[in-house]
Amino acid sequence: MIEHILDFISGLTPFWIYVSLFAFSFVENVFPPSPSDLVVVIGGSLIGTHSLHFIPTLLVTTIGSVVGFMTIFFIGTQLDKKVIRAGKIKFISTEGLDKVEKWFAKYGYWIILANRFLPGTRSVISLFAGLSELNKNKTILLATISALIWNSIIIYLGIIFGHNIEIVDRYLSTYSNIAVIVSCVVVFVLILNYFWKKRKKSVKG
Repeated sequence: MIEHILDFISGLTPFWIYVSLFAFSFVENVFPPSPSDLVVVIGGSLIGTHSLHFIPTLLVTTIGSVVGFMTIFFIGTQLDKKVIRAGKIKFISTEGLDKVEKWFAKYGYWIILANRFLPGTRSVISLFAGLSELNKNKTILLATISALIWNSIIIYLGIIFGHNIEIVDRYLSTYSNIAVIVSCVVVFVLILNYFWKKRKKSVKG
């Protein structure tokens, strides 16, 4: 897979490489899973061969990430107003949504700041940020900072390892798997805690 992506991107002109980097970064936030991080690493490797430049690559990938994040964020705001509160989605109650909004109001901006470091959950985070109607400007700022830091790291890895991208891909895959497992454990613990508190209330009542 790496070889095919590398061959495809390497055969493009710099303009279309930048377009591809933007597209992959955008799509990864809208239709996960997507190999966007790997493509950004490949972009970094092309900087090492002087086919691309660091600043344009960083800007293009960051803008793609933020636009994708805010697209789902906007969908979340509309879904909240027009669908959920109208009771049209049976598996999401208004009460449950209120609890998510309170949780995001307390921790949401920190989660957005960390979202690029949480592969597998990025689109979920942006959706619930929209559902919780977090401040749009603050959300854009924190999503941009998160994307800038993450993309800087993986572009730099691409520059360092050059065409030995398999090494970076292996480490990114390991990191992604660990992040997903940790996220699942945290969600599981929160669900257990929720039902435990609910059970205690019913026993007291």
